[in-house]
Amino acid sequence: MARLLQRIGTGLAEYLTSEPKGAQPTVVAGREARWWEYIQPGDVLLVEGTARISTAIKYLTQSTWSHAALCVGDAATHPLVEADVADGVISVPFEKYHHANVRICRPVRLTDADRSRVINFVVRRVGHQYDLRNVLDLARYLLPRPPVSSRTRAKFLALGSSDPTRAICSTLIAEAFSSVPYPILPNIPEHARPDSEDLEYEIRHHSTFTPRDFDLSPYFSVVKPTIEHSFDYENFPWQRVIWLLK
Repeated sequence: MARLLQRIGTGLAEYLTSEPKGAQPTVVAGREARWWEYIQPGDVLLVEGTARISTAIKYLTQSTWSHAALCVGDAATHPLVEADVADGVISVPFEKYHHANVRICRPVRLTDADRSRVINFVVRRVGHQYDLRNVLDLARYLLPRPPVSSRTRAKFLALGSSDPTRAICSTLIAEAFSSVPYPILPNIPEHARPDSEDLEYEIRHHSTFTPRDFDLSPYFSVVKPTIEHSFDYENFPWQRVIWLLK
């Protein structure tokens, strides 16, 4: 049975990572902004994917971001480490996402020592497999009308297996930051007062994190390459339209 599920998961992975015809990101903040000139080791790169599995992830999380990678600098063969459905945990060059809609999320005041620990955590896992159990579960949500409520969707995000040699993109990075530990979106205890001065947060399990959580986190600053790259609205390249007045 395990071998059969593995074969099914592999087949689904190949299908889900393919792109449907006409798939495009909403806004391309890529080559013209030269985002790779602004990213630093320890930053999380969020990507708006256009593959079929990206559609499922964006629907489940109600977010633009369907993928996440960690910038590791020269600690690996390539400067980004990610968990890919087809190839597992791999390092990839910046060029892979030159034309993608991206966002850079930077951990605030992370010490150099802890940054190195986070980077080494993911680099040591290069070569591990993708969690194909997640692929099987996510595939169900490609149906036009998934039979779950919006409140229930979040519960289905912790779908990973218990095998530590498997990883999905956002949980791998969340686990790396949790090992420091650095907060992303910690839980507020059920009976605690959010405005309490002595509030103590609960550690949230890494398997429940999604790419958008790094964007929502109050502990990560957002670096928008288009703005950083000398944005000037007065010289924005609008399509020229001649209006004929009648």
